[in-house]
Amino acid sequence: MYDYWLGGGHNFASDRALAEKILQIMPGVRDAARLNRSFLRRAALHMVERGVRQFLDIGSGIPTVGNLHEIVQAEAPDARVVYVDRDPVAVAHSELMLAGNANTAVVQADLRDIDEIFASDPVQKLIDPGQPVGLFMLLVLHFVPDEWDPAAIVGRYRDRLAPGSYLALSHASAEAKPAGMDEAVQTYNVKSSQNQAFPRTHEQVLAFFDGFDLVEPGLVGCPSWRPDGEGDFAANEEINEVPFAGVAVKA
Repeated sequence: MYDYWLGGGHNFASDRALAEKILQIMPGVRDAARLNRSFLRRAALHMVERGVRQFLDIGSGIPTVGNLHEIVQAEAPDARVVYVDRDPVAVAHSELMLAGNANTAVVQADLRDIDEIFASDPVQKLIDPGQPVGLFMLLVLHFVPDEWDPAAIVGRYRDRLAPGSYLALSHASAEAKPAGMDEAVQTYNVKSSQNQAFPRTHEQVLAFFDGFDLVEPGLVGCPSWRPDGEGDFAANEEINEVPFAGVAVKA
C-alpha cells in the first residue's frame, strides 16, 4: 500500500484495492506517505553527514521509491544497509532488487527477534557493532500493540548500538485528526488480518526515544523535521501532523 501511494511498481492487487479504498476515505494519506519518505531522505543524509556508514532498517517492507541504500550510497558509496522485514514476499522481492549490491542485504525476521537479527549472516557481515549505526524504524511501531511493549523493544535495539548511533523514527499520530483518518484506520484494521494500526499520542511516541538524545527540533510533525523547503509540506496542514517524526543520537 505504501509503495502504491508513492507511485512505485512493487505492489499487488490486494494492496492496490485496499489502498484505493483508504484513499477514498482519507485522500490526504498519499501526502502522508510522501512526507514520511521525504523525512527518510533528510534523516539519512543527516546521519551520513555525521559519519555514519552502516544502517539497519527495521520493518522495511518491499523497497520502494527512494530506498535507504540508494540515498546513503549516493553520498557514501561504501555505506552498508541491512533491511529487516517479517513478510517473506517483501524479503523475496528485496533479495531480487538488491542482487549485485554487495553492501546491501535483507533479513527475514520479526522486529522482536532482536538476537536473531544481530546474529544473522547479513548483519554479521555488514554491520560492525563497535561503530555507530543508523537505525530506522519508520511507520512500523504503530503496528506494534501495547502488550508487546514497543518502548522496551526499541530499548533492546538501543542497548545493542554503539555510542554515536542514531535512531530515526516515525509513527502515526493519535492527535492529528484530518478528515477521514479515524475511519481509514478502522477500515485498515478490519481488512488487514496480519497488522493492526495503533496511532499514539506525542507523549507515547516520545517514550520510544528513552536513552537517546533527540536532535533539534525534537519529535515533530514529519515535514517540520529540518525541511528543505515548502515542497516538504502538504497543502493540508492537518496532514502535516499525521506522522510524528524524530531523530535521536545515543551518547
